[in-house]
Amino acid sequence: MKTLPSKIYTFYRDGFRAMVVGRTLWKIIFIKLFIMFGVLKIFFFPNFLATNFNTDTERAAHVLDTLTNTERPADITQKTNNF
Repeated sequence: MKTLPSKIYTFYRDGFRAMVVGRTLWKIIFIKLFIMFGVLKIFFFPNFLATNFNTDTERAAHVLDTLTNTERPADITQKTNNF
């Protein structure tokens, strides 16, 4: 008697082997994911910490200050804009 994980594995293995159109669709999905996360990341998500801080200590201090800041963003903007 086969165990449950073994049955699940053979179920998916046989299902993916029998696919014809599904393989093409999975290839398209993986290509799109690669483009979205691999290529677009380079252009739209620059490395903020590496460009604005020189050392690891400065980067760590900035992250710590940002994460432990208990003020709401609206409170911060009101304090910085002295009109």
